[in-house]
Amino acid sequence: MTMDPEVTPPPWPLTDERIRAAMESMLSDGSWGRYHGPHCDALRSELATFHGTEHVHLCSSGTSAIELALRAANVSPGDEVVLAAYDYKANFANVLTVGAKPVLIDTLPGIPVMDPEQLAAAMTPGTKAVISSHLHGCMAPIDQIVEVAHRNEVVVIEDACQVPGASINNRRAGAIGDVGVLSFGGSKLLTAGRGGAVLTQNAGIAQRLRLYTQRGNDAYPLSEMQAAVLLPQLQQLDERNQQRSQAVEKIREALSSTSALQLIAPVSEHVRPAWYKLAFHYNGAESESRDDFARRMRSAGIALDPGFSALHLTHAKSRFRPVGSLPNASQLHDQLLTLHHPVLLSGDATLRRVADLLRT
Repeated sequence: MTMDPEVTPPPWPLTDERIRAAMESMLSDGSWGRYHGPHCDALRSELATFHGTEHVHLCSSGTSAIELALRAANVSPGDEVVLAAYDYKANFANVLTVGAKPVLIDTLPGIPVMDPEQLAAAMTPGTKAVISSHLHGCMAPIDQIVEVAHRNEVVVIEDACQVPGASINNRRAGAIGDVGVLSFGGSKLLTAGRGGAVLTQNAGIAQRLRLYTQRGNDAYPLSEMQAAVLLPQLQQLDERNQQRSQAVEKIREALSSTSALQLIAPVSEHVRPAWYKLAFHYNGAESESRDDFARRMRSAGIALDPGFSALHLTHAKSRFRPVGSLPNASQLHDQLLTLHHPVLLSGDATLRRVADLLRT
């Protein structure tokens, strides 16, 4: 299959007039090259207001934000941290980095988020934290996760790196757990090439985070230049998330008659999602493998890729403790595909053409 010019996604990141103005202003006043200036302070304030959290710590990446959240939660060598067996591999690696042991539980059936019903069985006296990730536009049942964790005096780290601006019951993702994490990596909905943030209402967590990072300077910094280009994106985030959500509904409708590709996009009146990766179950392996199908779509210009590799299938068993056989995470490992978000800002004609190709 050759590249289809009708489905070429828009470039990412976008450069609009607000970002251009921010860059020109930095060039004019020299703030782009300073240790301290107005932009990081402004971004902290905007993120705090946007999420309704008191404490915002900017940092160098979403991965470092998870590490800092673990350290601020007092996770120490020998402790245990629970996470879903289908999750971003850096979360697993960060648990090992602080000397703790990952404990892997299964996902909800067919959905790439933690199953809260399995969380209580994973708890031991050594459990110090839970990392719960909202992935591929699917929102974790974070209220249930918090309830189980708090019953056991365990800290909940809410990974909202893929879903900035999403909300559950009118509360922003990243502000529902004890500590939340955002990413501003180059492919993310809010992007500065690199960067991240840690959010919390807990003064003790915020203080431990400051004590760990402030060493005469900030050991995990976000630059003034990065903060300046994030501000206009944050101000437009709700509008663009709404546009992406409308595109997802059009794709859902267009694919409703096909069984080979099933959209994973639960609908709830209480949830307003964000779409960084749009997830599908691939059920057409008898005629074409999932990976071959993804390569064929890629060659046509559709940014479709296999999902994450399940953590229990890609790491030595000595490095983690599994809870059960983890069949749901294994199925996601085998079947899941993700569509990258830039196409969701395309017009109707492009979305129809994308759906037509996905049906083939």
